[in-house]
Amino acid sequence: MSKAKLFLYMLMPVWLLFMSEVGYGRYSAIIIDADNGSVLHEVEATQAWYPASLTKVMTLYMTFSALKMGQVQLRDNIRTSAHAARQPNSKLGLRQGELITVEDAIIAVITRSANDAAVVLAESLEESEDYFALKMTLRAQSLGMKNTNFMNATGLPNDKQVTTSLDMAILAWRIQRDFPDYYQYFSIHSFNYKGNELRGINKFVANYPGAEGMKTGFTCGSGYNLIAAAHRNNQHLIGVVLGGMTSAERYQLMNSMMDEGFANRYSTVQPRHISNIPTVSTGVPPYQLSCGNGKASAIGDNYNEKKKAHPNKRKHSLIGKTKRLGKKTLISKKKAVNKSKAASKTKTISKSKRLGKSKNPGRIMKPASKSKRLTKSRPVASKRYRHNN
Repeated sequence: MSKAKLFLYMLMPVWLLFMSEVGYGRYSAIIIDADNGSVLHEVEATQAWYPASLTKVMTLYMTFSALKMGQVQLRDNIRTSAHAARQPNSKLGLRQGELITVEDAIIAVITRSANDAAVVLAESLEESEDYFALKMTLRAQSLGMKNTNFMNATGLPNDKQVTTSLDMAILAWRIQRDFPDYYQYFSIHSFNYKGNELRGINKFVANYPGAEGMKTGFTCGSGYNLIAAAHRNNQHLIGVVLGGMTSAERYQLMNSMMDEGFANRYSTVQPRHISNIPTVSTGVPPYQLSCGNGKASAIGDNYNEKKKAHPNKRKHSLIGKTKRLGKKTLISKKKAVNKSKAASKTKTISKSKRLGKSKNPGRIMKPASKSKRLTKSRPVASKRYRHNN
C-alpha cells in the first residue's frame, strides 16, 4: 500500500501539469533562454496566428534601428497625419497636425498600445504606412521570421497579417540583442503625457517578479497575445503566448511557463537553438474568439471586456436612439457639433501659434523621403517615465 501511495505522489506533479494544459483552449506558445537562444518549451510554435498588437514590437524594432543609425532622434517632433489620427482604439488621442516627440510615441506604443502613435512613427520613417509595413516584412524575413507577414504598423486585423510564436520569440530575442540601450523602454509601466499619468496595460510588467517588459495584443481573431521577458538569478527568459481565451488566461499561461523555466523543470536533453527549429508554418490562423463575427474587427488591447463579449450591442442601441430623435433634436445636435468643431479649430490655431513662438520647440521631422541623416541620439529615458525595474 505504501508503494502505491509513493507512486501516486510521484505521478501527481506530472498529472497536474497535464491537467493544466488540458484546461486551456488551443493556443501557441514558446519559451526560450534569452542568454543562449535555447528553446526550453513550445506548444505549436510554428502554427500560423494573427499577431494583433504584437506587430508593434516590429514597429519599434524599425524605430530603434532608425535611432541607432541616426535617421531620427528621440527629441524630434513628428507630426500626426489625418490617417494616423483616424486610427481606432487603443489610441493616445492625437489630432491631425498635432506634434509628438519620437520618445513619447515610443512610450505610448509600449505602455498604451497606441495605434495612432504607431502610425505616426511609421509615417515619420517611410512615405506611407503601407510602404513601412513592406519594409517591416522584409526586415522580419532577414531576422529569420520566415512565417511572418505585416500589412500595417499597428496589428489591426488583416487576414494577410500573420506570424507564429516562434517568429515573435525571434523578434523579442533580436530586439534585446540588437538594441540593448533602447530595450529599457519596455520596462516602463506609466508615463506623464500632457499632465496626465497614463498607466500601462501590461499586467505582466506590473506584477511578475523580475519582469523586464514586452507587449500585449488582442483582437477577436487572435485572442489574447503576450510577449514577455524576465530575469532571475542571472537567468533571462523570453516567452510568447498566442491565443489566450481571456486576458487572465494569457497571464496564467505565461506565469506558469516562466515559473517552470526559472525552476529548471523543462527538459534540457539536446536543447534546440531558436534558429534551428523547422520554420515550416502549420495551417491557417484560427479565428480564436466568437466576437467580431469572423471579420476584421478594430479592437485594441484595452478594449472594454463587455464590448468584447458583445461587439455590436452599443452600435445597435445608437441606431435605435437615432430613429427616436425628432427633426428638431437632430438640427439642434448638428449645431452643437458645428460649434464644438469651431471651438476645437480655434484652440488648434492658438496652440500652433504658441508652438511657433517657443524658443526650443524641437526639430520637426520632414517626410521620410526628404529627411537628412542626423547625429546619433542618446538612448536615455526621461525621468517622466516610470520603469518597473
